[in-house]
Amino acid sequence: MSVVRKVVREIEKRKALTAILVMLFMMLFFDTRFYTAYNLLDMLNSAAILEMLAFGVTLVIICGGCDFSIGSMMSLAGIITIKLMDHVPIGIAICAAVACGALVGFINGFLVVRQKTEPFIITLGMGMLLKGIAQQITDAHPVPAKNLSYMKIANGKVLFNIPNLIIIMVIMLLLFYYILRYTPFGRNCYAVGGDYNVASQSGIRAEKIKWSAFVICGAMAAFCGVLLSSKLNTGSSIYGDSTALSVNCGCVVGGTSFAGGVGGIPQSFIGLLAIQVLENCMNMLGISAYVQQVCEGIIILLILWFDNYAQKRKEEAV
Repeated sequence: MSVVRKVVREIEKRKALTAILVMLFMMLFFDTRFYTAYNLLDMLNSAAILEMLAFGVTLVIICGGCDFSIGSMMSLAGIITIKLMDHVPIGIAICAAVACGALVGFINGFLVVRQKTEPFIITLGMGMLLKGIAQQITDAHPVPAKNLSYMKIANGKVLFNIPNLIIIMVIMLLLFYYILRYTPFGRNCYAVGGDYNVASQSGIRAEKIKWSAFVICGAMAAFCGVLLSSKLNTGSSIYGDSTALSVNCGCVVGGTSFAGGVGGIPQSFIGLLAIQVLENCMNMLGISAYVQQVCEGIIILLILWFDNYAQKRKEEAV
Protein backbone atom coordinates (compact mmCIF):
# COMPACT_ATOMS: atom_id res chain seq x y z
CA MET A 1 0.00 0.00 0.00
CA SER A 2 2.87 2.33 0.82
CA VAL A 3 4.35 1.70 -2.64
CA VAL A 4 1.07 2.69 -4.28
CA ARG A 5 0.93 5.88 -2.21
CA LYS A 6 4.47 6.76 -3.19
CA VAL A 7 3.64 6.25 -6.86
CA VAL A 8 0.53 8.43 -6.52
CA ARG A 9 2.54 11.15 -4.80
CA GLU A 10 5.18 11.08 -7.53
CA ILE A 11 2.45 11.37 -10.18
CA GLU A 12 0.94 14.32 -8.28
CA LYS A 13 4.33 16.03 -8.15
CA ARG A 14 5.13 15.33 -11.79
CA LYS A 15 1.67 15.29 -13.32
CA ALA A 16 2.73 17.24 -16.42
CA LEU A 17 5.68 14.97 -17.14
CA THR A 18 3.45 11.93 -16.57
CA ALA A 19 0.90 13.33 -19.02
CA ILE A 20 3.61 13.87 -21.65
CA LEU A 21 4.90 10.31 -21.26
CA VAL A 22 1.36 8.90 -21.53
CA MET A 23 0.69 10.89 -24.71
CA LEU A 24 4.02 9.87 -26.25
CA PHE A 25 3.25 6.24 -25.46
CA MET A 26 -0.27 6.45 -26.94
CA MET A 27 0.99 7.99 -30.18
CA LEU A 28 3.05 4.83 -30.80
CA PHE A 29 -0.19 3.04 -31.67
CA PHE A 30 -1.32 5.51 -34.35
CA ASP A 31 -0.07 5.73 -37.90
CA THR A 32 0.99 9.37 -37.94
CA ARG A 33 4.12 11.41 -38.58
CA PHE A 34 4.34 12.38 -34.95
CA TYR A 35 7.71 10.72 -34.42
CA THR A 36 9.60 12.60 -37.10
CA ALA A 37 12.42 15.06 -36.54
CA TYR A 38 10.50 17.70 -38.48
CA ASN A 39 7.38 17.41 -36.31
CA LEU A 40 9.21 17.30 -32.99
CA LEU A 41 11.35 20.31 -33.93
CA ASP A 42 8.31 22.17 -35.23
CA MET A 43 6.48 21.41 -31.98
CA LEU A 44 9.29 22.98 -29.94
CA ASN A 45 9.45 25.93 -32.31
CA SER A 46 5.70 26.50 -31.96
CA ALA A 47 5.90 26.30 -28.18
CA ALA A 48 8.96 28.55 -27.83
CA ILE A 49 7.17 31.90 -27.45
CA LEU A 50 4.63 30.58 -24.94
CA GLU A 51 7.44 28.91 -23.00
CA MET A 52 9.33 32.18 -22.73
CA LEU A 53 6.17 33.96 -21.61
CA ALA A 54 5.83 31.32 -18.92
CA PHE A 55 9.31 32.05 -17.57
CA GLY A 56 8.31 35.62 -16.71
CA VAL A 57 4.90 34.56 -15.38
CA THR A 58 6.56 31.93 -13.19
CA LEU A 59 8.35 34.64 -11.21
CA VAL A 60 5.06 36.40 -10.52
CA ILE A 61 3.21 33.21 -9.56
CA ILE A 62 6.00 32.10 -7.22
CA CYS A 63 5.72 35.51 -5.53
CA GLY A 64 2.03 34.81 -4.95
CA GLY A 65 0.56 36.76 -7.86
CA CYS A 66 -0.58 36.23 -11.44
CA ASP A 67 -0.49 38.27 -14.65
CA PHE A 68 -3.33 38.11 -17.18
CA SER A 69 -2.18 41.17 -19.14
CA ILE A 70 0.68 39.35 -20.89
CA GLY A 71 -1.33 38.43 -24.00
CA SER A 72 -2.37 42.00 -24.73
CA MET A 73 1.11 43.29 -23.86
CA MET A 74 2.55 40.80 -26.32
CA SER A 75 0.34 41.98 -29.18
CA LEU A 76 0.89 45.68 -28.38
CA ALA A 77 4.69 45.24 -28.23
CA GLY A 78 4.73 43.72 -31.70
CA ILE A 79 2.69 46.62 -33.06
CA ILE A 80 4.92 49.20 -31.36
CA THR A 81 8.06 47.59 -32.78
CA ILE A 82 6.75 47.50 -36.34
CA LYS A 83 5.44 51.07 -36.14
CA LEU A 84 8.73 52.41 -34.77
CA MET A 85 10.83 50.59 -37.37
CA ASP A 86 9.61 53.09 -39.96
CA HIS A 87 11.45 55.83 -38.06
CA VAL A 88 14.29 54.26 -36.05
CA PRO A 89 16.68 51.27 -36.35
CA ILE A 90 15.36 47.79 -35.47
CA GLY A 91 17.38 47.56 -32.26
CA ILE A 92 16.00 50.80 -30.86
CA ALA A 93 12.44 49.82 -31.82
CA ILE A 94 12.79 46.50 -30.00
CA CYS A 95 14.28 48.15 -26.90
CA ALA A 96 11.45 50.70 -26.84
CA ALA A 97 8.83 47.92 -27.01
CA VAL A 98 10.49 45.97 -24.20
CA ALA A 99 10.69 49.19 -22.13
CA CYS A 100 6.94 49.66 -22.62
CA GLY A 101 6.41 46.13 -21.33
CA ALA A 102 8.55 46.87 -18.28
CA LEU A 103 6.53 50.05 -17.67
CA VAL A 104 3.26 48.10 -17.77
CA GLY A 105 4.75 45.57 -15.37
CA PHE A 106 5.81 48.45 -13.12
CA ILE A 107 2.23 49.78 -13.05
CA ASN A 108 0.83 46.30 -12.38
CA GLY A 109 3.31 45.85 -9.56
CA PHE A 110 2.46 49.24 -8.06
CA LEU A 111 -1.26 48.48 -8.05
CA VAL A 112 -0.81 44.99 -6.62
CA VAL A 113 1.98 45.64 -4.10
CA ARG A 114 1.36 49.20 -2.96
CA GLN A 115 -2.39 49.54 -3.50
CA LYS A 116 -3.10 45.95 -2.35
CA THR A 117 -5.41 45.22 -5.28
CA GLU A 118 -6.25 41.70 -6.43
CA PRO A 119 -3.68 40.71 -9.11
CA PHE A 120 -6.17 38.67 -11.15
CA ILE A 121 -8.62 41.56 -11.50
CA ILE A 122 -6.06 44.32 -11.97
CA THR A 123 -4.00 42.50 -14.61
CA LEU A 124 -7.16 41.40 -16.41
CA GLY A 125 -8.25 45.03 -16.54
CA MET A 126 -4.79 46.09 -17.70
CA GLY A 127 -5.03 43.51 -20.48
CA MET A 128 -8.32 45.00 -21.66
CA LEU A 129 -6.78 48.48 -21.60
CA LEU A 130 -3.74 47.38 -23.63
CA LYS A 131 -5.92 45.57 -26.15
CA GLY A 132 -7.99 48.73 -26.61
CA ILE A 133 -4.81 50.76 -27.18
CA ALA A 134 -3.59 48.22 -29.73
CA GLN A 135 -6.91 48.39 -31.60
CA GLN A 136 -6.85 52.18 -31.53
CA ILE A 137 -3.31 52.34 -32.92
CA THR A 138 -4.02 49.88 -35.75
CA ASP A 139 -7.71 50.61 -36.30
CA ALA A 140 -8.12 46.86 -35.61
CA HIS A 141 -6.19 45.99 -38.78
CA PRO A 142 -2.98 43.92 -39.10
CA VAL A 143 0.22 45.94 -39.48
CA PRO A 144 2.76 44.30 -41.82
CA ALA A 145 6.50 44.71 -41.26
CA LYS A 146 8.32 46.22 -44.23
CA ASN A 147 11.83 45.24 -43.15
CA LEU A 148 12.59 41.66 -44.25
CA SER A 149 15.58 41.42 -41.91
CA TYR A 150 13.13 41.76 -39.02
CA MET A 151 11.41 38.54 -40.07
CA LYS A 152 14.72 36.67 -39.95
CA ILE A 153 15.06 37.25 -36.20
CA ALA A 154 12.44 34.62 -35.39
CA ASN A 155 12.44 32.61 -38.61
CA GLY A 156 16.17 32.31 -39.25
CA LYS A 157 18.52 29.43 -38.50
CA VAL A 158 22.07 30.29 -37.50
CA LEU A 159 23.21 27.24 -35.49
CA PHE A 160 23.10 23.59 -36.67
CA ASN A 161 19.94 24.28 -38.69
CA ILE A 162 18.01 24.82 -35.44
CA PRO A 163 15.36 27.58 -35.55
CA ASN A 164 16.39 30.78 -33.77
CA LEU A 165 13.30 30.68 -31.56
CA ILE A 166 14.38 27.38 -30.01
CA ILE A 167 17.88 28.71 -29.36
CA ILE A 168 16.51 31.89 -27.76
CA MET A 169 14.11 29.80 -25.67
CA VAL A 170 16.93 27.60 -24.35
CA ILE A 171 19.02 30.67 -23.47
CA MET A 172 16.09 32.23 -21.59
CA LEU A 173 15.33 28.95 -19.84
CA LEU A 174 18.89 28.71 -18.53
CA LEU A 175 18.93 32.41 -17.57
CA PHE A 176 15.68 32.31 -15.59
CA TYR A 177 16.58 28.97 -14.03
CA TYR A 178 19.84 30.50 -12.81
CA ILE A 179 18.06 33.58 -11.46
CA LEU A 180 15.54 31.56 -9.46
CA ARG A 181 17.92 28.85 -8.27
CA TYR A 182 21.20 30.60 -7.58
CA THR A 183 20.55 34.29 -6.86
CA PRO A 184 19.30 36.04 -3.69
CA PHE A 185 16.45 37.52 -5.75
CA GLY A 186 15.25 34.04 -6.75
CA ARG A 187 15.43 32.70 -3.21
CA ASN A 188 13.57 35.75 -1.94
CA CYS A 189 10.81 35.17 -4.51
CA TYR A 190 10.10 31.79 -2.90
CA ALA A 191 10.17 33.35 0.56
CA VAL A 192 7.74 36.12 -0.45
CA GLY A 193 5.37 33.66 -2.09
CA GLY A 194 5.57 31.24 0.82
CA ASP A 195 4.57 33.82 3.42
CA TYR A 196 4.64 37.51 2.56
CA ASN A 197 4.41 38.77 6.14
CA VAL A 198 7.09 36.43 7.49
CA ALA A 199 9.38 37.39 4.60
CA SER A 200 8.90 41.09 5.38
CA GLN A 201 9.59 40.56 9.08
CA SER A 202 12.73 38.57 8.23
CA GLY A 203 14.32 41.59 6.61
CA ILE A 204 13.45 40.72 3.00
CA ARG A 205 12.21 43.69 0.99
CA ALA A 206 9.06 41.82 0.00
CA GLU A 207 7.45 44.75 -1.80
CA LYS A 208 10.51 45.30 -3.97
CA ILE A 209 10.85 41.59 -4.82
CA LYS A 210 7.21 41.15 -5.85
CA TRP A 211 7.17 44.46 -7.70
CA SER A 212 10.34 43.48 -9.60
CA ALA A 213 8.75 40.17 -10.61
CA PHE A 214 5.90 42.07 -12.31
CA VAL A 215 8.37 44.35 -14.11
CA ILE A 216 10.37 41.38 -15.42
CA CYS A 217 7.17 39.61 -16.47
CA GLY A 218 5.98 42.68 -18.40
CA ALA A 219 9.34 43.09 -20.14
CA MET A 220 9.36 39.40 -21.03
CA ALA A 221 5.84 39.63 -22.46
CA ALA A 222 6.93 42.53 -24.66
CA PHE A 223 10.03 40.64 -25.77
CA CYS A 224 7.86 37.67 -26.74
CA GLY A 225 5.56 40.05 -28.62
CA VAL A 226 8.55 41.23 -30.66
CA LEU A 227 9.44 37.62 -31.49
CA LEU A 228 5.84 36.78 -32.42
CA SER A 229 5.49 39.76 -34.76
CA SER A 230 8.86 38.83 -36.27
CA LYS A 231 7.74 35.24 -36.76
CA LEU A 232 4.50 36.28 -38.49
CA ASN A 233 6.02 39.45 -40.01
CA THR A 234 2.87 41.21 -38.82
CA GLY A 235 1.56 42.98 -35.75
CA SER A 236 -2.09 42.63 -34.80
CA SER A 237 -4.38 43.43 -31.89
CA ILE A 238 -5.99 39.97 -32.09
CA TYR A 239 -2.80 38.14 -31.13
CA GLY A 240 -2.70 36.74 -27.63
CA ASP A 241 -6.43 36.75 -26.85
CA SER A 242 -6.27 33.43 -24.98
CA THR A 243 -2.53 33.43 -24.32
CA ALA A 244 -2.66 34.66 -20.73
CA LEU A 245 -5.00 31.88 -19.61
CA SER A 246 -3.01 29.19 -21.42
CA VAL A 247 0.33 30.34 -20.02
CA ASN A 248 -0.82 30.81 -16.42
CA CYS A 249 -2.59 27.45 -16.42
CA GLY A 250 0.38 25.82 -18.14
CA CYS A 251 2.58 26.95 -15.26
CA VAL A 252 0.15 25.41 -12.80
CA VAL A 253 0.09 22.17 -14.80
CA GLY A 254 3.82 21.91 -14.28
CA GLY A 255 3.56 22.41 -10.53
CA THR A 256 3.97 26.17 -10.03
CA SER A 257 1.06 26.75 -7.67
CA PHE A 258 -1.06 29.91 -7.59
CA ALA A 259 -0.69 29.75 -3.80
CA GLY A 260 2.89 30.96 -4.26
CA GLY A 261 6.28 29.76 -3.07
CA VAL A 262 6.15 26.50 -5.04
CA GLY A 263 7.42 25.58 -8.50
CA GLY A 264 10.15 26.74 -10.82
CA ILE A 265 11.27 27.25 -14.40
CA PRO A 266 11.69 23.54 -15.33
CA GLN A 267 8.22 22.79 -13.95
CA SER A 268 6.60 25.59 -15.95
CA PHE A 269 8.52 24.52 -19.05
CA ILE A 270 7.18 20.97 -18.73
CA GLY A 271 3.66 22.25 -18.04
CA LEU A 272 3.51 24.36 -21.21
CA LEU A 273 5.15 21.56 -23.17
CA ALA A 274 2.40 19.17 -22.01
CA ILE A 275 -0.27 21.48 -23.47
CA GLN A 276 1.70 21.81 -26.72
CA VAL A 277 2.14 18.04 -27.01
CA LEU A 278 -1.59 17.59 -26.42
CA GLU A 279 -2.43 20.05 -29.21
CA ASN A 280 0.05 18.39 -31.55
CA CYS A 281 -1.35 14.93 -30.82
CA MET A 282 -4.91 16.07 -31.48
CA ASN A 283 -3.85 17.74 -34.74
CA MET A 284 -2.05 14.57 -35.83
CA LEU A 285 -5.16 12.51 -35.09
CA GLY A 286 -7.34 14.90 -37.11
CA ILE A 287 -9.50 15.99 -34.18
CA SER A 288 -11.73 18.99 -34.92
CA ALA A 289 -10.54 22.39 -33.70
CA TYR A 290 -13.81 22.84 -31.81
CA VAL A 291 -13.39 19.52 -30.02
CA GLN A 292 -9.79 20.50 -29.22
CA GLN A 293 -11.02 23.68 -27.56
CA VAL A 294 -13.51 21.70 -25.49
CA CYS A 295 -10.79 19.26 -24.40
CA GLU A 296 -8.39 22.06 -23.46
CA GLY A 297 -11.15 23.84 -21.52
CA ILE A 298 -11.94 20.68 -19.55
CA ILE A 299 -8.25 20.16 -18.82
CA ILE A 300 -7.84 23.75 -17.58
CA LEU A 301 -10.84 23.37 -15.25
CA LEU A 302 -9.48 20.11 -13.89
CA ILE A 303 -6.05 21.67 -13.40
CA LEU A 304 -7.42 24.61 -11.41
CA TRP A 305 -9.58 22.29 -9.30
CA PHE A 306 -6.68 19.93 -8.65
CA ASP A 307 -4.36 22.78 -7.68
CA ASN A 308 -6.97 24.15 -5.27
CA TYR A 309 -7.61 20.67 -3.84
CA ALA A 310 -3.90 20.02 -3.34
CA GLN A 311 -3.51 23.35 -1.56
CA LYS A 312 -6.40 22.55 0.81
CA ARG A 313 -4.85 19.18 1.63
CA LYS A 314 -1.54 20.90 2.35
CA GLU A 315 -3.23 23.41 4.70
CA GLU A 316 -5.15 20.64 6.49
CA ALA A 317 -1.94 18.66 6.97
CA VAL A 318 -0.35 21.66 8.67
